[in-house]
Amino acid sequence: MRKQNTERKTTVRIFAAASFLNDMGSDIVYPIWPIFVKEFLRANMAVLGFLDGLGDALVSISQAASGYISDRIKKRKVFIWIGYLFGAFSRLGYAISSIWPHLIPFRVLDRAGKIRSAPRDAIVADVSIKKNRGKNFGFLRAMDHLGAVFGILICIAFFKLLGYRILFALAAIPSLFSAFLIFTLIKEKRIGKIKIYKGISLRDLDRNFRLFLTLSSFYALGAFSYSFLLIYAREFGFNITFVPVLYLFFAASASLSSYPFGKLSDKIGRKSVLLLSYLFWIAVCLILITKPNRVMVILVFIFYGAHKGALEPVQKTFVSELAPQEFRASCLGGFQMVIGLCALPASFIAGLLWEVFGMFAPFYLSLFLTIISGIMLLFIKKR
Repeated sequence: MRKQNTERKTTVRIFAAASFLNDMGSDIVYPIWPIFVKEFLRANMAVLGFLDGLGDALVSISQAASGYISDRIKKRKVFIWIGYLFGAFSRLGYAISSIWPHLIPFRVLDRAGKIRSAPRDAIVADVSIKKNRGKNFGFLRAMDHLGAVFGILICIAFFKLLGYRILFALAAIPSLFSAFLIFTLIKEKRIGKIKIYKGISLRDLDRNFRLFLTLSSFYALGAFSYSFLLIYAREFGFNITFVPVLYLFFAASASLSSYPFGKLSDKIGRKSVLLLSYLFWIAVCLILITKPNRVMVILVFIFYGAHKGALEPVQKTFVSELAPQEFRASCLGGFQMVIGLCALPASFIAGLLWEVFGMFAPFYLSLFLTIISGIMLLFIKKR
């Protein structure tokens, strides 16, 4: 038993290290991505919203497909290391793009790299038990965000010296190491014989899962990309070199809060922590629509990080517990597919609202949808 527990802890730690490296590479790019698209490649907010929404939608489709296939063939590992390779190659593509339409295929490749997520999350759920599942997902997400902190620091330190293109190319290197770690260190055990099944439908899932899927979809329709917060800060008057620092505040806040919130959900329940995450986002929207000062804008990014720290690990934990165990990867992937498909219109609509009605309009819509989602969450019964 002790050997088995050690192996399980080692598996989680290897995934955490790979996530740390991959997110370090990603977040060398992300703090300056909206500025790169809007100011360097001369796109407008609707285009930025389209690119971000397209990316989120592809995340959803790739996770659903990989989750279903991995359940069907009883293999997880291959999706994970290939996903990291996709992320590395996409950043090389960003580096050679000269007009915004060039970004589309590389954005597709980047977000298709999320085929790793549902199989990886299924492994983490399988090697966990109820009393530490939230903690393990929280630890994994904390390492994601810690990698983001290091990536942002690299971006801040070298952006002026290297510029967009060289920096984007260098951002591919950490993800190559992530793929190597998974390929060489994760030992996958086949779970029984391969069993071909037709799939899973909503009728196979209980009322609580369906309700959680519905309310999460409502929330996702208002959860536009982080790019809007960075462009808000830029138009508010923050210098281009300080915009990555704001993103750093977000990533640091998310990193520091993910593990405690995941662990807290093991003690007080998933619903309570999810409601807290919604309250953080409501605070973000309320602050931004009241024309804040600079200190309050900085506080917004800290609240946004706390919101993500509470939402992401607990959401995955909740889904993995509401889903039947034999379809766990399929349900995790399917859930992310629905949420991601909502993200495409969310960011695109937010971009149009910004262009037509002004920068506050997307936040009003998101505020309304978040409140509706929070009310619906109260009706989910605990198991």
